[in-house]
Amino acid sequence: MLAATEGIVLHHIKYGESSVIATIFTQEFGRQSYMVNASRSRQAKNKAGLLQPLFLLDLEVYQKQSREIQRIKELKSLNTYQNIPFDVAKSTQAIFLAEMLYKTIHEQESYPELYDFIKSALLYFDLMETGWQNFHIYFLFRLTEYFGFLPDTQKLSFEAWFDLKKGALVPYEPSHPLFANKEITKKIVELSVLKISELETFKVSRSLRDSLLQTLVDYYQLHFESLGEIKSLNVLRDVFQ
Repeated sequence: MLAATEGIVLHHIKYGESSVIATIFTQEFGRQSYMVNASRSRQAKNKAGLLQPLFLLDLEVYQKQSREIQRIKELKSLNTYQNIPFDVAKSTQAIFLAEMLYKTIHEQESYPELYDFIKSALLYFDLMETGWQNFHIYFLFRLTEYFGFLPDTQKLSFEAWFDLKKGALVPYEPSHPLFANKEITKKIVELSVLKISELETFKVSRSLRDSLLQTLVDYYQLHFESLGEIKSLNVLRDVFQ
């Protein structure tokens, strides 16, 4: 079946001498793997150049449910980023988030609400001039809602700790190690009511940003056993030193 869809690039690997296999989160079919010719012709090189982390694509594909790797008839840029590919810090954030999405989105079926959230957030991020340093933290927090484990940030008392196992604030320090201290918990509560347009008001030190990010990654690891090591996390930390 020949079909048209949009897609967000999550990952790609070289396959043979002249092809790559790209993992793309599509608007119509969910997560899919596609074979893309990457020969030395200028047209093929241009196509391969579009397969960068979180690039937005307009696709015409041969879709067959029984096939593990689909074929692409045509691909082109859907919305060309103005800043992400040219800004080291923003592109590093994109690489990190692409790895997180690659390891958490598994369904081969349409999820338009998730797709629209990712696309609109990325387009906004690309044009952000202030507050973008914390975009990846905001994005990971909001993403939990679509995966079904949005933290319950309702305070039960004056003091609160975020218990990762319960996914909620608790009025006492948990006896297990999987919890956020009061400083990080306060920032998680702030994130719960923050709009993307208000990110410039979200103030954290470098060390607190790193601790908050690690808390969110730990929280994801509780819900995705296959998450494993996030290889781009150390690169992200180096960029934001």
